[in-house]
Amino acid sequence: MNSIAIAARAIRASLGNVEVLHGISLTLPAARWTSIVGPNGAGKSTLLRVLAGLLAHGGELALLGQPLQQMRARQRAQQLSWLGQNENSADDLSAYDVAMLGRLPHQPWLAPPSDADRAAVERALRTTQAWDWRDRPLGQLSGGERQRVLLARVLAVEAQVLLMDEPLANLDPPHQADWLQLARELVHHGKTVVSVLHEISFALQADEMVVMAAGRVTHQGACTDPTTHRALEDVFDRRIVVHPLAGQWVALPRI
Repeated sequence: MNSIAIAARAIRASLGNVEVLHGISLTLPAARWTSIVGPNGAGKSTLLRVLAGLLAHGGELALLGQPLQQMRARQRAQQLSWLGQNENSADDLSAYDVAMLGRLPHQPWLAPPSDADRAAVERALRTTQAWDWRDRPLGQLSGGERQRVLLARVLAVEAQVLLMDEPLANLDPPHQADWLQLARELVHHGKTVVSVLHEISFALQADEMVVMAAGRVTHQGACTDPTTHRALEDVFDRRIVVHPLAGQWVALPRI
């Protein structure tokens, strides 16, 4: 297996007429969890959208060793799954049908779901503890329940690379902890997870961290590396401090 999940070189991207990413180059290792952090407006979500192939950009981008622009849309959708911020799905669709959308890249045109599709969707909904309301319309679910269904859709793809922008949104603490365990299990099974997180202490539980500011990468390194901790504190103007706590690294307000 390719040891690099995503390679980006000299990436530039604009929103409207404003350049948001300024020549970013980085490699994201395969079978690892990488968290992307930085202050508001750093370009984190824009970078993730570029990596997912959802936003026009300059520069070069490769997924699992293959230039992204040379991949067919179906092939890319099978290899890479995506969860965006504040995603809109039809509120009248059932939770089951929303999760089944994740299987579209694997289905022939207009073909009904296969046994493999149904099995993948059930596994995904059970993993996110959303199976019990599989028949309920999305519009009748709470924000946290809705987010767990959207997570199930991402899992149902069974992609090698998973990109998630604020996956903890609307989740209560127990389900945030469940997501953390899920990310670790995915990596254990050879998957690559890349997440944008505002919860810095959760982001520090990843294997690797990309620190961003003003549309540039200021640091990339292991989450256990003191250099990463200093870069993280610096990008937040030294208003947080990274401390060890109960065998983990956490970010606390500097008092």
